[in-house]
Amino acid sequence: MADVKQPLIDKLDELEERFCRLGEQIALPETARDSNKLIELSKEQGKLRPVITKYREYKKVAADIKEAERILSDADIDEELKSLAEEEKQRLGEQGEALLNELQNTLVMAEDMSIGSVIMEIRAGTGGEEAALFARDLYNMYIKYAEGRRWKVEQLDFSVTDRGGFREVIFGIKGPGVWSELGYESGGHRVQRVPETEAQGRIHTSAATVAVLPEPEELDIEINPNDVVEHVSRAGGPGGQNVNKVSSAIRLEHIPTGITVNMREEKSQHKNRAKAWRILRSRVYEFYESKKTAEREKKRKIMIGSGDRSEKIRTYNFPQNRVTDHRINLSLYNLDKIMAGALSEVIAALQNYDRQERLKNL
Repeated sequence: MADVKQPLIDKLDELEERFCRLGEQIALPETARDSNKLIELSKEQGKLRPVITKYREYKKVAADIKEAERILSDADIDEELKSLAEEEKQRLGEQGEALLNELQNTLVMAEDMSIGSVIMEIRAGTGGEEAALFARDLYNMYIKYAEGRRWKVEQLDFSVTDRGGFREVIFGIKGPGVWSELGYESGGHRVQRVPETEAQGRIHTSAATVAVLPEPEELDIEINPNDVVEHVSRAGGPGGQNVNKVSSAIRLEHIPTGITVNMREEKSQHKNRAKAWRILRSRVYEFYESKKTAEREKKRKIMIGSGDRSEKIRTYNFPQNRVTDHRINLSLYNLDKIMAGALSEVIAALQNYDRQERLKNL
C-alpha cells in the first residue's frame, strides 16, 4: 500500500508541515497586531485543517498496523495473541485504505469546496421569446435546487420580456460547497420542446447560456479604484420611461481587462454601486485566475469545458422527458423532476467524473 500511495503520502506530509508552520506564524506577536495577516493565515490554516485531521487519523492507524506486524514477527509471542494481531491488522488495513481514499478525494476537491459563494448569470440565446422563457426556467431550477440545499439566494439584476421570460438574470448563491456543485453549470444549455409561443404544436430548439463565477472575498482580490471608470445615469424603464428622476444606474469599466458591469436594479445609487462592484470583483477574479491556472484548466477542459459560454454542455428534451449532459454522455429520463430542482444526480455524476480525472493528475 505504501509504495502505491507514496506520492499522496509525500503530498500530505508537505501539507502537514505547512499547517504546523501556519500555526507558528499565527502565534507570533507581530501577526496578532496585523489583523489582515492574521485573517489570511487563519483562513489558509482553516482550509487545511480537515485534511490534516484526517491524515493524522490515518497515521495513527498506520502506526497500529506496524505494531500488529511487530507482534506477528516476534517468535516469543504465543499463537493466540498472534491470531488477535492478525485480525487487528486486517481490520486496520481496511480502515487505512478507506481513510486514504477519503483523503485523496478531499485533497483533489478541497480548493473547490472552500469557495462558498458564487454569482450566476443566465442569458437567453438563440430562439427569441422561447429562449427567454427557457432562461427563466433554468433560473427557477437553480433557485429550487439552492432552496433544497438551504443556500442563501440574492437577486442582483434581471431584464424581463413581455411574456415573463428573462433576457438575462444575475443572482448570487451562498452556502457550503456551492462552487463545488454549481461550478459545472457554465456553458450552453439547449432546450427542445413545443414553445408556449407556438400555435402549430411544432418542437423548437432554443438555447440559453449560463456562467458561474466564484465570488472572491475582498482579501482574495484587490482592484485599484484608479483602474475603474464609473458612469452614472438614470435607470431607463420599459418604453424609455425613467424608473426614477435621480441618476441611480451605475456602469463600471475595468480598464486593464475591459470588463464592464451595468447595474440598474435598485433605486438607490449606493446599492447599485455596491452590487456592481461585487459582480466586477467576481469577473476580474475569474479573468486573472483563468490566466494563472491555464494549464490546470486545460486538463480540466474535458470536464467543465473551456468556459466559452457558447459551448453546448446539456440538452433538455421535453417530449422525451430526457436531459443529456454531453460532457459525460449521461442521459436521464426524469427531466420534469430536474426542472423542479432535483439536480443532485446530474451534479454527483459530474463531480465523480471530475474527481477521477483529477486523481489521475494528482
